Amino acid sequence: MENKSQRMTKQRRIILDELRKLTSHPTADELYEIVRQRLPRISLGTVYRNLDVLSENGEVLKLESAGSQKRFDGDVSQHCHVRCVSCGRVGDVQEALPEPDVSGVSAPGFTITHGVSEFYGVCEACRGGDELAAPGGRIRQ
Repeated sequence: MENKSQRMTKQRRIILDELRKLTSHPTADELYEIVRQRLPRISLGTVYRNLDVLSENGEVLKLESAGSQKRFDGDVSQHCHVRCVSCGRVGDVQEALPEPDVSGVSAPGFTITHGVSEFYGVCEACRGGDELAAPGGRIRQ
């Protein structure tokens, strides 16, 4: 018998299709508003559940950062992200960077299997000129 969570339902296919059209790395709420254009009766809970399944199946990336809403990426190729410290917007880093080397890295009680590089900065919309952001999202000159 086929595992229900593995089936590509119509709703799941549309959620995946809409996410793959985007480069904005939306939250589930933002993607819900987009998917509702095609599936007016879909619930927010259905979008959340399907994004979890798609993430578990490796068909989308779930971008999690402490203190920020989860965002999703339809591009599952190896690439790094940059997160705006002011508004939380996420973008793709253009340069191809190697995966972090975890050999020789240790933490008590853990077996480290891999690492992820994420960069932080200020997006153009929040920057408003040539100002730079300090850690924590405050703008400094």
